[in-house]
Amino acid sequence: MSNLQKVKDLHQNYVNAGKLLEGFDQYYADSVVMQELGEEPRIGKEVNRIHETHFLQSIKEVHGAAVVSFAEDSETYKTMVESWIDLTFTNGFRMNMQQVAVQTWENGLIIHEIFYHK
Repeated sequence: MSNLQKVKDLHQNYVNAGKLLEGFDQYYADSVVMQELGEEPRIGKEVNRIHETHFLQSIKEVHGAAVVSFAEDSETYKTMVESWIDLTFTNGFRMNMQQVAVQTWENGLIIHEIFYHK
């Protein structure tokens, strides 16, 4: 399976199915580095899993979400996912976020991911 097929599987069969953490466990390397643009990188699968868990716990309701497009640069082992999500957090704040996530793959797993969002 190509990295593009893997990232599509991650989103279609895990993220969109409410199984984000299961997909994270399957497709992310133990040494993964994840970063929101302009913030310090989070290093390691355990640290990033805790971050993702806290994010999920902060969501009260998802009003809609979709992947707009997928792309791959097979020479640099990168995939990109353009998506949006409309959600309300437990504090009542509603946000419609548009995002591009860029993943770098090694040995079939994501080793780096950076998020560009508004």
